[in-house]
Formats: sequence, C-alpha cells, structure tokens
Amino acid sequence: MFLAVAGLFTLTAQYASAQDTTTAAATDTTAAVAAPSAAADQTAQEEVPIHQQLKAKFIEGGAGFMASVILCLIFGLAIAIERIIYLNLATTNTEKLLKQIEEALAKGGVESAKEICRNTKGPVASIFYQGLLRMDEGIEVVEKSVVSYGSVQMSQMESGLSWIGLFIAIAPMLGFLGTVIGMVGAFDAIQAAGDISPNVVAGGIKVALITTIGGLIVAIILQLFYNYIVSKIDSIVVSMEDASISLIDILVKSKK
Repeated sequence: MFLAVAGLFTLTAQYASAQDTTTAAATDTTAAVAAPSAAADQTAQEEVPIHQQLKAKFIEGGAGFMASVILCLIFGLAIAIERIIYLNLATTNTEKLLKQIEEALAKGGVESAKEICRNTKGPVASIFYQGLLRMDEGIEVVEKSVVSYGSVQMSQMESGLSWIGLFIAIAPMLGFLGTVIGMVGAFDAIQAAGDISPNVVAGGIKVALITTIGGLIVAIILQLFYNYIVSKIDSIVVSMEDASISLIDILVKSKK
C-alpha cells in the first residue's frame, strides 16, 4: 500500500511537470507569434502620414464642431497676420525722423518739415504732421493735437484685436460643447444597450476628448499671436510718446 501511494504521487508530479512544460511552450509560442504582429501594427501606424492622422481625428471628432473650431483658427490667424504686417509697416525710426524734422525746420521752416512727414509712413509721422499743421496756433495747441491724434492712431493699431479675443474665447467653448454632446451620446448608448461596458461608451467619450483638444489648441495658438500683437502695440505707443515729447522740445527751440 505504501509503495502504491508513493507511485501515485510520483506519477502525479511527473504529469504536473509535463503540463507546466507544455503550457510554458505554448505561451512562448503565442508571445513569439504576437510580437511580430504587434511590431507590424506599430510599423504600419508609424508609416501613416501626419496629415492623414489629423484627417482621421478630424472626422472622429465630428465634422460640425471640428469645422467650427478650424474656422475660428483660420479667421483668427488671418486677422492676426494682417495686424502683424500693419504694425511692422507702422514701425518708424523715430530718432532719424526727428533729426530730419529738426534740420528741415532750421533750413526750410514748417512747410519743409510737413513735407518730410507726408513722405514718411507710420503713425509717428502722421502725429507729427497733425502737430505741425497747428504750429501757428501755439505750442499748447500743438501738444493737445499730438495727444489727441496719438489716441486715434492707437485705436487704429488696436483694430481687430477684439475679434482675435472673441475667437480665443469661442474655440474652447465649442470644444467643451462637443464634449458635452459626446457625453450625452455615450449615455444614450448606455441606455440603449442596457450595459455600462467600455465598448459602449468609448465612442462618445473619444469624440468629447477630441473636440476639447481641438478647441484648446486653437485658443493657445491665437493667444500667442494676441500677446505678440499687444506687446508690439505697446512698444510703438511708447515710441510715439517719447517722439512726441521730443517734437515739442524741437518746436519750442525753433520758436526761440
């Protein structure tokens, strides 16, 4: 009986060892087969061009909301680029302009200085011209004219910024609206299926996240352009104020 029990244990151990060996071999074979398959899938995914990936995400996010977000980006960039070009053209070498005006006043008088301002582009030259037009009315009137027309020029430089700010605010709102609608679609799918499995809600949540990402990216891009434009305007305004003070000093000296 003892020998029979010992033999039974020996056979059981040998069977278990053989089964473990077979399972391990099967696992290794499956891993070996799955590894090339995963590598092939990864390679195929890497070979997809970036524009096709963006197109796929655009479609998955919903054509309606994603198109609205893209329109915000297009219009916002159009206004931003137009403002940047305008401000770059409005930038003037104020030191050179002041020197030319001073020399013109000394040689040809006010009319010669006006001619220089007319031939120079930019808001600084326009402000100088408005001040020189009222030279006969006194320095105080010239100073008030320069200040008033400086405000007009600053308003012209800031034109369009409100629209960029509007697109910065609207883009993430559209993304969040797509998020809410995507979540509603996910709950509708749960209600229809009567189940809360991940496969049921994955589609709606994916749409929600894609629209949110799109809106935030557009807002970030436009915000960068907005801040650059504001800093450019501030720089030009400071230059205008300094140049206006220098112009008044030059006119006072010419009066003497």
